[in-house]
Amino acid sequence: MTDPRSEPPEQVTSAETPDALGAYPRLTPPQLQALSEHGATVPVSEGQVLARAGEPIGSFFAVIEGRVGVQDTDPDGQGARTEVHGPGRFVGDIGLLEGQPSFATVTALQAGTVLAVPIPALERIVTGDPLLGDIILRAYLIRRSLAIGAGAGLRIVGSRFSPDTRRLLDFAARNRIPHRLLDLDGDPAAELIVRRLSLDVADLPVVIVGGTRIMRNPSVAEVSEALGIRRARAQPTCDLLVVGAGPAGLAATVYAASDGLSVVLCDSVATGGQAAQSARIENYLGFPAGISGAELAERARLQAAKFGATVVAPASAEELDATGGAITVRFSDGTTVTPRAVVVASGMEYRRLAAKNLDRFEYTSVYYAATINEARECGIDPVVVVGGGNSAGQAAVFLSGTASHVHLVVRGDELGADMSRYLVAQVEDHPRITVHVRSEVVEAAGGSRLESVTVEHRPSGAREELPTAHLFVFIGAVPATAWLGPGLERDERGYLLTGPRPGAAEPLVQPFETSAHGVFAVGDVRSGSVKRMSAAVGEGASVVKMVHDYLATGGSRS
Repeated sequence: MTDPRSEPPEQVTSAETPDALGAYPRLTPPQLQALSEHGATVPVSEGQVLARAGEPIGSFFAVIEGRVGVQDTDPDGQGARTEVHGPGRFVGDIGLLEGQPSFATVTALQAGTVLAVPIPALERIVTGDPLLGDIILRAYLIRRSLAIGAGAGLRIVGSRFSPDTRRLLDFAARNRIPHRLLDLDGDPAAELIVRRLSLDVADLPVVIVGGTRIMRNPSVAEVSEALGIRRARAQPTCDLLVVGAGPAGLAATVYAASDGLSVVLCDSVATGGQAAQSARIENYLGFPAGISGAELAERARLQAAKFGATVVAPASAEELDATGGAITVRFSDGTTVTPRAVVVASGMEYRRLAAKNLDRFEYTSVYYAATINEARECGIDPVVVVGGGNSAGQAAVFLSGTASHVHLVVRGDELGADMSRYLVAQVEDHPRITVHVRSEVVEAAGGSRLESVTVEHRPSGAREELPTAHLFVFIGAVPATAWLGPGLERDERGYLLTGPRPGAAEPLVQPFETSAHGVFAVGDVRSGSVKRMSAAVGEGASVVKMVHDYLATGGSRS
């Protein structure tokens, strides 16, 4: 039977901002009626502000009568984007569900009525209504992607060649915060703001929130607080602490929380891990058209919250103590958590490229992800991508959409050795991608910024200098286990050993359990794991049964 809420919406004849990729759907009268059961219809007058940029939003607003305008505040004086929405349209983006302040001001353009739904009720709709909730969530995810692509939201004023500026840019990108860099190296708008605010060198970089709130040389933690990203604090005790919010950690969190365990999920940067930095994942089961890593991560985070898990990011775990029968994890801010069990899903840390002089440009010109944020920073400049796996291939194809040329440098004899066939075809067929096989980057050169890299062809020793200010490195990673200390057993490459194995001092009964009681490891950090996102999700889901078994025995091994 057809759901009556799926009836075609009423058409509006006057001019509105056209829908883009499903970002601005119009709700049907039955859908609006279903929403009204969770909120109230309120009159609005012309010019009334419903939400102000830089401030939290108290409600979800859908238009019943009249028009509303959504304006992105633009402190750099380059003109603000304004959207116009009529009856059936709704405002906001994914930040509404994450406690972030509005990045735009919403104003009634004419007298009318709106439906106001409290945010807690909206969260229940998004996670509990398979039709209406998915319409809203999908629109919000698309809007966030469009806002990131348009450079809306935060303004970061600084030099793109400054490590402090790059640190803030990386934070915004990893947390999928819309932002734009006002570059002191050549952007007149940046110079205008510096003069207008009477800034000196010690003030830079500057972050502008909502067009009005000025944060001078802020730390990542300060920006997180300003944006409401770290709303929750880790509970001092819980059934399960999951360290690492990549696919494995998110899966463990969702399944454990849905089983009724009290779960805290933490990550040093943001949810999603390396997967969240993939512009398009095309071989994940169930998504034939592909899905961005960011969208997959957002959906998983909402699932975790739906089942009551506490998500804390950024929060860096620095030490694990499993001696004496109790587990304690200490964080960089000095807080501690004493969980009954721990799942380590801290994944991998990027491997650095050993090229002469490259360390001079590590924090200004070297990238370990290729998303719309990095593409915007690079513009049409030529870029060099190093690596022969899927991540490198995806980056090369994605960056070729904006860069004037992409050089892909591969140590192996051919692309097909470590790259999926569909990606090999895309790379080899693209007119703006040049592949350098049997080659490696051996030197970087430049003054205050990267200007070129030298590539050596290994069989012949011939060298070629490639002009570029942007180097993307995808040469693998090492397990992120340093924070655990020496107490947990590892293999010769540093991956955590899990499960029964010959010669162990005590036989282990759980396949994903480490050498410490109640400490489990899943995903890329685990010795013998398959370095695939789907495998990581499977391990995250499977480990929950083992955690249950461990907790049922009161924390003993038998």
